[in-house]
This record gives sequence, C-alpha cells and structure tokens, in this order.
Amino acid sequence: MRSSSTSLPIAEGPGSASGAPNLPAGFAETFTSRYVDANGVRLHAVIGGDGPPLLLVHGWPETWYAWRYLMPALARDFEVIAVDQRGIGLSDKPADGYDTGTVAADLVALMNALGHERFAIYGTDTGMPIAYAVAADHPERVERLVVSEAPIPGVSPSPPLFIPPELNAKFWHLMFNQLPAEVNEALVKGREEIFFGAEFDASAGSQKLPDEVVRYYIDVLRSDPDAMRGSFGFYRAINATIAQNEQRKARRLTMPVLAMGGTESGGDGAGKTMGLVADDVQTVVLPAGHWVAEQAPEELLEALTAFLAPYREPEVVQ
Repeated sequence: MRSSSTSLPIAEGPGSASGAPNLPAGFAETFTSRYVDANGVRLHAVIGGDGPPLLLVHGWPETWYAWRYLMPALARDFEVIAVDQRGIGLSDKPADGYDTGTVAADLVALMNALGHERFAIYGTDTGMPIAYAVAADHPERVERLVVSEAPIPGVSPSPPLFIPPELNAKFWHLMFNQLPAEVNEALVKGREEIFFGAEFDASAGSQKLPDEVVRYYIDVLRSDPDAMRGSFGFYRAINATIAQNEQRKARRLTMPVLAMGGTESGGDGAGKTMGLVADDVQTVVLPAGHWVAEQAPEELLEALTAFLAPYREPEVVQ
C-alpha cells in the first residue's frame, strides 16, 4: 500500500468494513476502515490494495458499501479508497458544508492526508456532481474522472415538474430532500423502511437489491441521530452547488472522462451531461438500473479496468 493509511485510527463496528455483512471472500484481509482528518471533518474511508490511488465516491442513500463487489478486483491494480461522504456513514455530520465545493475540498484533503498528489476518482449518483467538482476545482490533482447515474445541478437541464408516474417515483425525492427538517426528517423518522425502501426499489428497475442489503443501508442511517440530516445535506445545498457550477462550466475539463449509466435508468445521460463540460468523454451503458456497482459489477469492472489502464500502466501511453 502506497499511502500512509496504516498509521491512521481504525474504525470498527456497524458501518465499518469489519461490521458490514456479506462482503466478498477475503475482503477483510485486504481492506481496513480508517478515520482520516480532512478539511475540518473526520472522514471514514475503507482502504486497501497497492498501486496508483483510486478514490470511490458513493451516492445517496448509500455508503462506501456500494462498492464492495468491485473493490477486491480493483485492489489488485490500485490502492482503493472508498470514502463515506461528509454527513454519511461513519464520517462526521456537521450542520453545514454540503455544497459540492466543500465536499470536494474534503476529498482533496483526504488524499493529501494519504500522501497522494494525483489520483483517479469515480463518483456515482450524488458522487457524480461531487467528483465533477473535484475535477473542475482541482484539475491538477485528477488523472482520470469516472462518473455515473446523475445529473449535475446547474449543468444538466432541469427536469420538468410534471412527469410520468414511473419517473416521478424515481425523482420526487430531489425536491422532498431539500425541505427543512421539521418537514422531511419528521415525516421519515420511524418510517425509514417505507421511504428509503421505496427509493431503492424505484431506481432499481427489474433487478431489485436484496432485502438484506437495503435493510443494512437503512440500519446505518438509523444508527446515528444525525445521519438523516447528513443524508439530506447534499440536497439542501443544491442552490449553492448550482451557483458554483455556473462558474465551473466555464472551465472545460481536459482529463479523460468515462461516463456510465444503466439501461433501465440513466442510459447515456451521464455521457451527454459530461459532454457539456468536458472535451474527452467516453460513454458506456451497462445492463442495470440505477445501482450500477451492485447490479452489474462485472460489466462495470470491465469498463472501468479498460478506461483506467493508461493510468495504471502509464508507460504504455505513447
């Protein structure tokens, strides 16, 4: 392992690598949960493998656990860093700082703490606009950018207010999650299975996530009284993120970008979005719904491995 993570405090218990169920064989021998102080918050990251650094940024309402199927194979070629975003999982849950500029600064500080000057980054769902902010705000740090399954506020066209019922089931949370705590948190508390269960199912398409996986994510959300507020933080900061992206999109990305989506979800939408802000974009559509890393891990790994090959083996680039 190239980073200095072995000297960092170990995180244990629910939400950590040691407390997560149904992990791939040998996971614990490769990966360890660590706490890292970064940008004024303590972040939780599951770290393992050897090679150039690859930072994985999950979406909502998931945690680092979303990447579990990919991580062992990726760790053969990369140092894999699967982080819990600010407000999520075992990471700190401050009252503010959920705009993508601040969260991007968290992640750059995380990589600084691990001793990585340059790195590749993959963000899915809410992790996509966060990864975009990292690449746009800190382009000198990012070798390659991978994104999937999200719009970018202030870049992507806004969805219409009135949409077909099946799309409404997928997207109504975009507005609901922005409401103040006395509305959305009060309505969801004690009904987490209904709310979050519906979110997981509506975006899954025909291949639902296993009940025990959804239950695990919900249990992590219920394990900390600040976790629900933290999970809504990204959405409550969307107006600030839109203002930031108005500035970012004037500076086009020049690093290679891989944009992916599921056939039953975003399709080539992420590729079209990234084409608005980046010069070198490859698009891949995977046989999945929204939860691509859990529904099509083998196909995703194939696309990711091919895209990252020049980063893994820079000497092959002419």
